[in-house]
Amino acid sequence: MATDIKGECDICVFTGPSGAGKTTIVDHLVDKYVNKLSFSVSATTRERRENEIDGEDYYFMSEEEFKVLIEEDAFLEWEEVYPGKYYGTLKSEIEKNLAENNKMILVLDVYGAQNIKQRYGDRCFSVFVKAPSFNALIKRLENRDTESPDSFQKRVKQLKKEMLFEHSFDQVLLNDKKKEALDQAEKLIEKYLI
Repeated sequence: MATDIKGECDICVFTGPSGAGKTTIVDHLVDKYVNKLSFSVSATTRERRENEIDGEDYYFMSEEEFKVLIEEDAFLEWEEVYPGKYYGTLKSEIEKNLAENNKMILVLDVYGAQNIKQRYGDRCFSVFVKAPSFNALIKRLENRDTESPDSFQKRVKQLKKEMLFEHSFDQVLLNDKKKEALDQAEKLIEKYLI
């Protein structure tokens, strides 16, 4: 659904199923608008991938550490996306940047994105990134080669649920051809955030 948000937003959330390309798109936007956008680093209990940096890609922590932060009410939103795999947005990340009048960009699962959208309303612009087909998502996950057979099956099951949320956000962005998707993402950022 296209949005009728008027004026500038403070926060832009990119969401969608695993393999849709939301992180690739946001990485491009952060690089292109380096002095205009702040990336909100999420916390997670999942294992760090080879190319990821703690504190830059995610705050990687144990399940016990994450649960302590839940008890301390340190998260704006959090979700156990897969059994024992938690993801969350720290209040401190958002509040610090908003206090400094920084425009924020986030990559979240669909449940977290809904929570942030509900909390910030028209201050938040939300984009659902979708692949051209379910089979394309599966192929992208296979090409990552980062999952065990068990975690791969859990992700596939989750994909089916996440795809149902396509029309729950302000904009749907088809990520079929990378350059076209990046160009469209830039237009959205320039219209709603900067």
